[in-house]
Amino acid sequence: IVDRTRSRWGKCVPYLRIVPIPVMIISILCYVSFGFYGDGSHAMDVGLSLWAAFSYILWGVTYTIGDIPLWGVTSLMTDSEKDRNAILTAARVVAAIGGGAVMLAMQPMALGLGGMLTNSLHLDPMIGEKYGFLITAAVISIVGTITFLFAGFGVKEHVQVPPKKTNFKENLDIIVHNKPYMQLLVSGVLGSTKMIIAIVAMTIVTYYYASKNAMLALVYMILLGGGFFLGQFLFMMLTPALNKKISKKHLYNWSNIFSIVPYVLIFVAYLIDPHHLNGIGWLIACFVLFGVAGGSGGITTVLQSQMIADCVNYEEYKSGRRPDALFFSGQTFLVKLQNGLATIFCGIAYTVVHFSDTRVAEVNAFISAGGIPRLASEYSSFMMILFLIISIPPAIGCLLTVIPTWKYALDDKEHARILAELIERRKLAVVPEGEQPQEDVFQEGEPKQEGEAQADDGELVAYGEEAKEVEPEVVPEAPSEEPVDSERHPELAEGSQGQEEPEAESAEDKE
Repeated sequence: IVDRTRSRWGKCVPYLRIVPIPVMIISILCYVSFGFYGDGSHAMDVGLSLWAAFSYILWGVTYTIGDIPLWGVTSLMTDSEKDRNAILTAARVVAAIGGGAVMLAMQPMALGLGGMLTNSLHLDPMIGEKYGFLITAAVISIVGTITFLFAGFGVKEHVQVPPKKTNFKENLDIIVHNKPYMQLLVSGVLGSTKMIIAIVAMTIVTYYYASKNAMLALVYMILLGGGFFLGQFLFMMLTPALNKKISKKHLYNWSNIFSIVPYVLIFVAYLIDPHHLNGIGWLIACFVLFGVAGGSGGITTVLQSQMIADCVNYEEYKSGRRPDALFFSGQTFLVKLQNGLATIFCGIAYTVVHFSDTRVAEVNAFISAGGIPRLASEYSSFMMILFLIISIPPAIGCLLTVIPTWKYALDDKEHARILAELIERRKLAVVPEGEQPQEDVFQEGEPKQEGEAQADDGELVAYGEEAKEVEPEVVPEAPSEEPVDSERHPELAEGSQGQEEPEAESAEDKE
C-alpha cells in the first residue's frame, strides 16, 4: 500500500503525519482493564486476557502502519549512500536511546507512582500498581507521539521513482528473488533468541536483584540495562567509521560471532556465585559483559537497516521497481517475529521449572513478606532459568545469525557501482520543463556511439519496465517553410539533401 501511494508529500510522509495519534490512543488503552481486574474469578481472568490480546494486536497493526514508512522514508531522503547511512545510524541510535530510557524508567516509575497512590488514596497495593502503570504509559505515549510527529513534518522525500502497482503474489516474488534480502530475513529469524535479553531484563531485575523494590529496581536497571544500552549506543555511533575499514558483510558476521563470548560468560558468572551477583565486583563484571553484548548487537542493528536499503537499490537496478516500504516492512516483521519467538521460548523455559501461575503468586507473596528469592533454595531453579535464558540462547542465536550471510550476495563495491548507475538513470529520467515526457530508455553495458540505439545483445532496457525491443521511429520530412534544427535532428537536415530512407532515432535523442 505504501509503495503504491502517490501524494504531494511522497509515498511515506503522509502515514507519518496520520498514524502517531491513533498509536498514542491505543497505547494507553493497552493499560486500561475496563473492569476486568478485580475479584480474581475465572470470568474476569478470561475477559482480561481477551482484552489484552485484542488491544495489543490492534496496537501492533496500527503501529506497523507507521513503522514501515518511518524506516522506508530513510532511503528516499537522499541519493548519497554516505548521507543515507548517516541517517539510518542516527535513527537507530535515537531509537535505542528511547527504547533504553523507557525500559530503564518504566517499571521504577510505575512502581513508585503506584506506591504513592496506594499510600495517599488508601488503595489496595495491586490497584495502586495498576494505576501507576496506566499513568506512566500515558505520559510515555504522549511524549513518544510528539517525537514521532517530527518525522512526518520534518522530512522530505527527494528520491522520486514512479510507483508501479504490484499485487501480493508479485510482492512475494520480488522478495524471494532478491537474494541478499532473503539472506538478511533468514539471518534475522535464526537470531530471534537474541531478543530474550530485552524481554527478561525487567524480570531478572525484579526477582533476582531488587525483589520488587522500586528504588533498587531503578538502580540495578541503570547498572545492568545501562551497561547494555551504553555499549549499544557507543558501537552504533562507531559503525560508520568501522564500515570504512571493514565491509558490511564482514562487520555484520564478525560482530555476531564476537558477541557469543560475553553472553556465555554471563551464565558462567551465575554458576560461580549464584546467590551473590549483587556484589560490587560481580556488578562491575556484569556491566562490562552486558556492555560488550549490547555493543555487538548495536553494530548488527545499524547494519541490518543499511543492508536492507542496499537491497532496495539492488531491486531498483534489477527490475526498475523501488520497494522501499515492502523491504522495510520485512524489518518490522522481523522485530515482531523475533519478539514472538523469544517470548514463546521464555514461556517454555518458565514452564519447565514451573515458574508460572500459582508459583509466581507464591514468589510475590514471599517477596511481600520480606523474603529474597535469590537466597531461598526453593526458588533456585527460578533464578537459574532467568540467567540461563538471557545468556545461552542469545549466544546460539548469534552463531546461527551468520549462517545465511556468510556468503552474502551484495558486497559494498558492487552496491557502489549499482548506486552510481541508478543516480545516472534518475538524472536522465528528468524531463526538462516545457518538453513532453517520453519513455525513459537506458542501455545495458557500455554506452554506444551516437546513432547506435541498441546494446550488443540487440535489446534496450526501459527504466521501470521490462526489457523490450524499441521499434525504429520514422521521422516525417520537415515542411519546407520551417527551418530545420540540424543539431537536434541531423537526419532531417540530411533528408533535405536527398536521403531516401530515415534512420531510427538515436539513443541520445531519446534521452
